[in-house]
Amino acid sequence: ADAELRKELTPLQYQVTQEEGTEPPFRNVYWDNKKDGIYVDVVTGEPLFSSTDKYDSGTGWPSFTKPVDNARVTEHTDRKLMATRTEVRSKSGDSHLGHVFEDGPGPTGMRYCINSAALRFIAKEDLAKEGYGEYLTLFE
Repeated sequence: ADAELRKELTPLQYQVTQEEGTEPPFRNVYWDNKKDGIYVDVVTGEPLFSSTDKYDSGTGWPSFTKPVDNARVTEHTDRKLMATRTEVRSKSGDSHLGHVFEDGPGPTGMRYCINSAALRFIAKEDLAKEGYGEYLTLFE
C-alpha cells in the first residue's frame, strides 16, 4: 500500500499525509483559494472541509472554522514540538491534515489549520460530476 501511495502522491503530498509533514506557509495551493467548493482527502477522496467555512487566518495555510462533518476527522494530541497541539487526521484515510487551534472566529472559535497538500479541491460546479452532488446544498 505504501509503494502505491508513493506512486499516486507527489513527494510533498506523501510527506504531509503519511509522515505528518508541514508545507510552507503562503507557498501552497489553497491558502488563498476563494472559490466555492469542497476540500476532500487527497488520498481517499472523503469530503473534509467546505469553502463556506474557510476564512483568511493570516497564517498562510487554508483555515476553516469546522469540518464539513465532525465524523470525518479525528483529533489526536501531538507533542512533537515544545507546545502540545491537537493534530487533525482524516477518519477513513487516517491522513495527517494539520492541526486545530482554539483561536478562530465565531461561532465555533476554532481554526482548523490544514495543509493544502493533504487536500484536493472540487469546485461547486464540478461536485455533481465528481460524485459529490449531495454537497451542493452547502451553497444554496
